[in-house]
Amino acid sequence: MNDRTRLPSGIRYTRHLVLPALALLMAGCARQAPPPLLGTLEWERIGVAAEVSEPILRIAVAEGDDVHAGDLILELDPHRTDAQLMQSTADVHKAEAALAELRHGTRIETIDAARATLAGAESTQANARRERDRLAEIRKRGLIAQADLDNAETALRTSTSQANTARANLAQLLNGTRIEDIQQAEAALASAQANAQRLALTRARLDVRAPRDGRIDALPFKLGDQPPLGATVVSLLSGAAPYARIYVPASQRARLAPGGRCHVTVQGVADGFSAAIRSVRSDPAFTPYYALTGDDASRLAYRAELVLDGDAAKKLPAGLPAQAECQNHGS
Repeated sequence: MNDRTRLPSGIRYTRHLVLPALALLMAGCARQAPPPLLGTLEWERIGVAAEVSEPILRIAVAEGDDVHAGDLILELDPHRTDAQLMQSTADVHKAEAALAELRHGTRIETIDAARATLAGAESTQANARRERDRLAEIRKRGLIAQADLDNAETALRTSTSQANTARANLAQLLNGTRIEDIQQAEAALASAQANAQRLALTRARLDVRAPRDGRIDALPFKLGDQPPLGATVVSLLSGAAPYARIYVPASQRARLAPGGRCHVTVQGVADGFSAAIRSVRSDPAFTPYYALTGDDASRLAYRAELVLDGDAAKKLPAGLPAQAECQNHGS
């Protein structure tokens, strides 16, 4: 075999020139930068839910408006909650009055009335006893029937029971309120107050306000709609700056760490942005379809968040496709 190799094109190359050229080509491929990391631009998203299912009476903002913490966003119909709050307030007043009565003790007029009731019951008992004794003497002489004496015995037992009841009632009034009764009244008052506070809080939250500074992203319901309980009535974008949520294949995971720097390109924006790596998940997740490339299509990836720098980034909307090129950790 001679030094020359005939190629199909008819051009001849020496073997000692072909092999170095192939080595240089392979080295150049090895030094190629890894493919960009794909993802989307995001903001911190806050959803405010409906406390009760009531119609929307007023919407004070529009989608895209900037709001500050505490600003009114929309109002839900308060009539039903107002009625419940009035009822709970009345229950509180009733419980307070009952507790005050127990603490102050029985009025002297009530004690005097109980004494009079006892005196009347004892008088009736005395009369019933005399009548029973009189009929018993007559019965001994056989002048009345046994049924008449039995009726007198029954009347005596009834009057005796009434006198004992009146005596016990008077003793209860004179002995004062038991500590257990006061504790029960205090517990009833605390329960009524807690219910009133709960309804007052629900009433206040019928005026839906921004929990923090941000921008209105979505108002799912319109004026007059009645959102179901727990439904999100406003979606708010918040935070100092947007971030790129990207997906890192396992082959590049070791290169990234919080604090590292990246260059982020957002689709539709001419200039790129410098970004800092805020976090990289330790647990892998399945890669979304838009980040599947080459051999990585069948592998797991790690989600990372890159915070964009600069005031220009604060005007970008959420959901735009983005890609990032990151430096090696420590470089």
